[in-house]
Amino acid sequence: MTRAGASGDIARIMAAIGELAALGTAGCWVVSSLAFTASARRIGSMTLNLVRLVLALGFLTLFCWLYRGLPLPLDASPSTWGWLSVSGVVGFVLGDLCLFRAFLLVGPRISMLIMSLAPPVAAGLGWIWLGERLSLADLAGMAVTLGGVTWVVAEQQPAPGAAGKAGEAGEAGTATAGAAGASVSGMAGVPSSAPPASLAGLALAALGALGQAVGMVLSKRGMGTYDAFAATQIRVLAAIAVYAALFVAIRWWGQVAQGVRDRAGMGFAALGALAGPFVGVSLSLVSIQHTSVGVATTLMSTTPVLIIPAVMVLHRERVSLRAALGAALAVGGVALLWVR
Repeated sequence: MTRAGASGDIARIMAAIGELAALGTAGCWVVSSLAFTASARRIGSMTLNLVRLVLALGFLTLFCWLYRGLPLPLDASPSTWGWLSVSGVVGFVLGDLCLFRAFLLVGPRISMLIMSLAPPVAAGLGWIWLGERLSLADLAGMAVTLGGVTWVVAEQQPAPGAAGKAGEAGEAGTATAGAAGASVSGMAGVPSSAPPASLAGLALAALGALGQAVGMVLSKRGMGTYDAFAATQIRVLAAIAVYAALFVAIRWWGQVAQGVRDRAGMGFAALGALAGPFVGVSLSLVSIQHTSVGVATTLMSTTPVLIIPAVMVLHRERVSLRAALGAALAVGGVALLWVR
């Protein structure tokens, strides 16, 4: 085998690892979506925003201590700290809060439709900023996958019989997972039959999509070959600091103290933090280390499709023909990305 051939095989293996990690991320966000929805109904979504990150930081610290011998990412360069900190604030704070507010103004269905813009935006930013190139096969696979996801999410759902506390759509590793749960099944306490779309709501949903895309590109720019779990730790630390300052400003610590006394709510939050910000987000960084940001975010966006079997089993929901066809289309798109 020639050196060029061996290099090509290694590149394909690395890309496959990245794509598997992206699908693993989407699977983790199914679990965190369900767990955070249950938690947010009990402790409130604003409290959950901070609690999920603090719990995830605990998991990350223990894991990195055992795995790397360093409980904190003290071996990261100042540049890595800077880029990843900004990425954490953009993704975990600004992006999630914008999308959360969009849930209230335009509902999860429209919000999730607009969030479908995140992969093409990420691909564009990756091309402009990181010099990533996508082949026609890449673009075709992305288009088919996103078409299937959009087809599933765009289906109008009846309002759930019992709504939770207003706006408790609970974000996951990113807010996308919470939107996924709400979009497919209306579980998040926000009816899918949302109020009429407002310009502010549409703009906030678009900012949420932009936050996800920019957060991924910033992560790839700052991470390089640095450990993905330690990189997630830096992102989480930065986001916790910003949320802590925000809660001081809005005098929210009383609600946090009340929320953490809810054992069931904290149990669900711990499960969601384990699956979302700890494993899921770390896998997302593994993914963008090994494949393009556009392909990675496309595969991560399949959460609304992957959540369908979960809601069928856990909530005994019937899946419409439209949702089944959309899921099949998305799977076909993933297959195109896999065999390209």
